[in-house]
Amino acid sequence: MSDTHPTIKKGRKFDQVVEGARTVFLRDGFEGASVDDIAREAGVSKATLYSYFPDKRVLFLEIAAQETKRQADAFEERMDENLSPEALLPNVGRKILDFILSDFGQAVFRIAVSESDRFPELGRKYYESGPALVTHRLSQYLASCTARGELAIDDIELAADQFAELCKVRVQSMRLFQTCCDIDESDKQKVIDGAVTMFLRCYGVRK
Repeated sequence: MSDTHPTIKKGRKFDQVVEGARTVFLRDGFEGASVDDIAREAGVSKATLYSYFPDKRVLFLEIAAQETKRQADAFEERMDENLSPEALLPNVGRKILDFILSDFGQAVFRIAVSESDRFPELGRKYYESGPALVTHRLSQYLASCTARGELAIDDIELAADQFAELCKVRVQSMRLFQTCCDIDESDKQKVIDGAVTMFLRCYGVRK
């Protein structure tokens, strides 16, 4: 694997560039967003934009890392850790599934994978702000459930990873490889119901 990494220089207009790019990427997607549009939205010249980010993909992954963390923070604020696994896990699973099936989530994943060899730091940043963050925050909840005697889990982090993966079964690959772009609500619900059922059969405590 290459040790090459992108040079991201921070300066006076860095936050301005990032906020402008966030607006354009979330509105137009990666392919639809042009550097000209981003520079215009940010109120900077293209030369200034390129002085901070070497190319559009590097900028996109910076926005992706910030956006995934922002969404995770917002969800965590609304998450009641006192709820039972039966009550909370379906909501957690649905948040995971909705994000990975979104146009933004798909673009983030594709670009992070394609650029991780050329820019290993970007791959790590995506993992830390996405999958690893989900595992960490879900682990905290599962640890609470285990301490209350609602779940019986020896390896908390492994269990958190397993639940996240169960929430992607079939539909992520179908969307990623374009075998089916129209995944409806019943398909999503079937995946989440199956994920919660399997997880609780494995780790739930019989009463």
